[in-house]
Amino acid sequence: MTASLPDEWRRRSNDPVFWTDVTQLLKTALAAVLAWVLATEAFSLSQSFLAPWAALLVVHATVYRTFSRGLQQVTAAVVGVVLAWAVGNALGLDTVSVAVVITLGLVVGALDWFGSEAITVAATAMVVLTTGYTSDDSLLLDRLLDTAIGIVVGLLVNAVVWPPLRRRTAISAMNSIDDDIGALLIDIGDGMVGPCTDKDVAAWIDRTRSLDADLDHAWALVRQAQESGRMNPRRSARGLRDPRRWQALLGRMEQAVAETRSMARTLGYHVAGRDQWEPGFRDRWPLLVRDAGRAIADADPDRIGDVHVRLSSLVDDLGALERSPAHWPVYGALVVNLRNTLDAMDEVAAANPLGQPPLAITRLQRR
Repeated sequence: MTASLPDEWRRRSNDPVFWTDVTQLLKTALAAVLAWVLATEAFSLSQSFLAPWAALLVVHATVYRTFSRGLQQVTAAVVGVVLAWAVGNALGLDTVSVAVVITLGLVVGALDWFGSEAITVAATAMVVLTTGYTSDDSLLLDRLLDTAIGIVVGLLVNAVVWPPLRRRTAISAMNSIDDDIGALLIDIGDGMVGPCTDKDVAAWIDRTRSLDADLDHAWALVRQAQESGRMNPRRSARGLRDPRRWQALLGRMEQAVAETRSMARTLGYHVAGRDQWEPGFRDRWPLLVRDAGRAIADADPDRIGDVHVRLSSLVDDLGALERSPAHWPVYGALVVNLRNTLDAMDEVAAANPLGQPPLAITRLQRR
C-alpha cells in the first residue's frame, strides 16, 4: 500500500477535476474564515458564527450560481434569524420553542420561492435560537449584520479570487468517453473472433448503458462549464458561454454509443447462427470492429479512415457474390452500425485530446 501512494498522488496531481475541487474547497474555507475575522475582530458581534455560516451558504461552483441563488439563500438566512428572534421573544428557550421554530422554519422553507433552500430557514432559526437566545431586541440587528457580512464576503471571494471555470472537469469527462467507446468495440471484436455467448452480448449492452450515464454526466458538466462563463471576469470565460463545439462532439459520441448498442443487439439476435455466415464476412468483420476500437481509443483519425476503406471493400466483395447471401440483412445492419460509428467518431478523434491550459502543479513539476 505504501508503494502505491506515490502513484496515487501522481495520478491525483494530474487530475483537473481534483484540483478544481481543491481550489473551490480552499476558497470556501477562505470566505468562511474572513467572514469570522471581520465579524469578531472588526465588528465585535455577539453571534459571529452566523458570518462563516452565511459565507458557506453562498460560495458555489460558479460565479453565476453564487449570484443567481444568492437572493434565495440571503432571504432564507434572514428569515431564519427573524423567526428565531420572534419565537424566542414569545416562548423563551425550551423544548417547545425549539419544536415550534423548527416546524415554522420547515413550513416557510417549503414555499416554492425558496426552492432548494427549504432546510436553510429551519436550520438557521434553530442554530440562532439554541446558541445565543436573549430577550434583548437590539441583538437582532447584530445577528442580521453577522449574516450580511458572511454573504458579502462569500460573494466577493467567489467572484474575485480565481473565479471558477468548470472547463477542466468537462474536458476531462469528454476525453475519457471516446476511450471507453474504443475499449468496448475492441472487446466486441475480440468476442466475435472467439466463442461468443449471450452473456457476452448482455455485458456489452450493459456497458453501453454505462456510457449513456457517462454522457449524461458530461452534458451536465458542459452546461456547468457554460454557466461558469457567465458573469465571470476572466478573459478565458468568453469561449465557454457558447460551447457549440463541445455539444457537437457529445452528440457524435451519443450517436456512436447508440450504434454500438444496436450492433450488440443485432449480434444477440443472430449470434447462434454465426457459423452459417459467409466466411468472408465472418472472418473479416470482427477484425474491422477491433481495429476501429483501437483507432478510436487512440484518437487516430487516419486509422479510422483506413478502417472505413476496408469496410467499404468488404461490402464490395460481398456484393460481387453471384448469389446474395441469405444473411445479407444481418450483414447490412452490422455494416451500417460500424460505418455510422466511424463517421461519428472521426471528428471526435481529430479533436482529442481537447486542449486546456496546464495545471499550475504541472508547471511547477516541470520546473
